[in-house]
Amino acid sequence: MKLDYQEVGECPKEVQALWERKLNVPCRTKVQWDKEEIHTPLCQGVPKGRRGEVWLLLSQQYRLRHRLPQRQQAPDTPYQDLLKQLTAQQHSILVDLGRTFPTHQYFSTQLGAGQLSLYNLLKAYSLLDTEVGYCQGISFVAGILLLHMSEEQAFDTLKFLMYDLGLRRQYRPDMISLQIQMYQLSRLLHDYHRGLYSHLEEHEISPSLYAAPWFLTLFASQFPLGFVSRIFDLLFVQGTDVIFKVALCLLSSHEGEILECDSFECIVDYLKTTIPTLSQNQMEETITKALEMDISKQLHAYEVEYHVLQDEMMDAPQTLSEDSDRLDKLEKTNAQLKKQNMELLEKLQAARVKIQSLETSVESFLARESQMKHLIRSLEQEKTSYQKTIERMRSSLPQDSAAEVEMTQLKSGSNGKTKAASKKP
Repeated sequence: MKLDYQEVGECPKEVQALWERKLNVPCRTKVQWDKEEIHTPLCQGVPKGRRGEVWLLLSQQYRLRHRLPQRQQAPDTPYQDLLKQLTAQQHSILVDLGRTFPTHQYFSTQLGAGQLSLYNLLKAYSLLDTEVGYCQGISFVAGILLLHMSEEQAFDTLKFLMYDLGLRRQYRPDMISLQIQMYQLSRLLHDYHRGLYSHLEEHEISPSLYAAPWFLTLFASQFPLGFVSRIFDLLFVQGTDVIFKVALCLLSSHEGEILECDSFECIVDYLKTTIPTLSQNQMEETITKALEMDISKQLHAYEVEYHVLQDEMMDAPQTLSEDSDRLDKLEKTNAQLKKQNMELLEKLQAARVKIQSLETSVESFLARESQMKHLIRSLEQEKTSYQKTIERMRSSLPQDSAAEVEMTQLKSGSNGKTKAASKKP
């Protein structure tokens, strides 16, 4: 009943026999095997009936190669001791039980064996890891484990995924790790599938709108169980990089169809509804492509890049404050310059009025001068005319008459002088 799902790719008999031999090797939890010795059969497949045991074996081998510092290791509290305690996350866990694999017969019965085991596992982990407690998404990861192993084995394996592989970081309350993962996925699209990236950006569709559930549930909430189980196979060997690989393969294999979607709603619906309905061939191709990819260097570079950007944003408020102060000073200076400019404009206007008045006065004086000159010329012409008339009159008189006239003029002149002299004291 637990393993009621269709496998992705058939595991060859010789590979099944190889896994059988490895699982029966004595002291396998203490002897470190060559990584290629594990990776080669893993690429060919894992027998569904022994998958839980293979996962335990792979987790043990990983711990032999990568020993966590003591302060980063999970607390060593026994599973049964945790079950005896009460958790503050009880309500959240109970609410999500019915939402976790609701169509799978092992979990579909309300408070049946599957839901009770899932509750115990989630409760124990919430008590073990008080920083994370319980977060939506963990129930699907725990559910996948319970389909392949016992409660206590699933608890130990969940600790391995959370602490050794570092999955717990994405479930922390601040979810900074998830933000980094969304940034890394966006950068992968930008560098490897620029057309698709631009199309999603144009419609304002960020990875958090569609890929967050892929990371938080390791694809278990939306995709077929056989496909998810195969992703788990790779996860135990390749770590969390495999989540990015599968996500990138899914997006790239549907790039043409996504580009044909011309609206926000259409694209989101395709990403959330159509992509998870993969055919058997599509699932096999996705796993094959993911196995061939190597993006670990790029992911590391993108993470460093994210932190650099965050540091720059932290420094931004001080820069903004300095810019604001400079802007205030510039605005004050500008206001003063505007005031001075207005004063100068007023003075200029007054000067223009005065100049205009002076120009009018000058024009008036010039006009009067012209009139006076014209009058003087007229008088001079009139004087000349009179003089000519007098000369003609003189010339027309007889000489005796002319002499008398001159004598008369002389007498008149002398009489005038005498009278003037007699008036003097």
